[in-house]
Amino acid sequence: MRKQAHHWLDVLMIELDRGLKTLTHKSNHLVPRPGKNEPETELSEARKQHTIGLMRINHTGEVCAQALYNGQAMLAKNSTTRDHLLQAASEEQDHLNWCQVRLDELGGKPSISNPFWYLHSFILGAIAAKFGDPVSYGFVMETERQVENHLQEHIEDIGDSDVRSLKILKQMQADEIRHGSHAQAAGGLELPKPVKNIMTVMSQLMKLISYRI
Repeated sequence: MRKQAHHWLDVLMIELDRGLKTLTHKSNHLVPRPGKNEPETELSEARKQHTIGLMRINHTGEVCAQALYNGQAMLAKNSTTRDHLLQAASEEQDHLNWCQVRLDELGGKPSISNPFWYLHSFILGAIAAKFGDPVSYGFVMETERQVENHLQEHIEDIGDSDVRSLKILKQMQADEIRHGSHAQAAGGLELPKPVKNIMTVMSQLMKLISYRI
């Protein structure tokens, strides 16, 4: 019993460390950012602030993805699933870094609501994992589908007016589509409509808040 308690204490400490690194933007793993060598576009102040709001949404979305995958991996039923989820989380960390760098370039800051969204998504991921790997992968499929859709909205909004931001969003979208496809191939189940609707409402709330603060 004591050995098991020590095991779970170690697990929780690891997850706490991962969460803090995500929320404080500390990572040793960084893939070169798309659009890095593109010239900076001169934006009007209104357009600049709007783009900051969009990139802040995407940054928070990647915080949520980190938390979701970490929560799922912690309670995954087998090591293959766990490794798959942690690999996806590693790639999402790249997205988080890209969004952070772009926010820095534009003079913006991440949302102050990020700790809440991290905790919310981590708990959601852990709950999903308790229902088994097919349901857990189903959450990945639906999450990536919703992220893909809102990235498309942002891509159309930004257009060619900001090539640096545009290239980041396009690469992120391609990666999210791939993550969703991998989850489906791994045996992910489609979630019930009410669950999808709740996820949509929470996503809309996250975007509403993160755009502003």
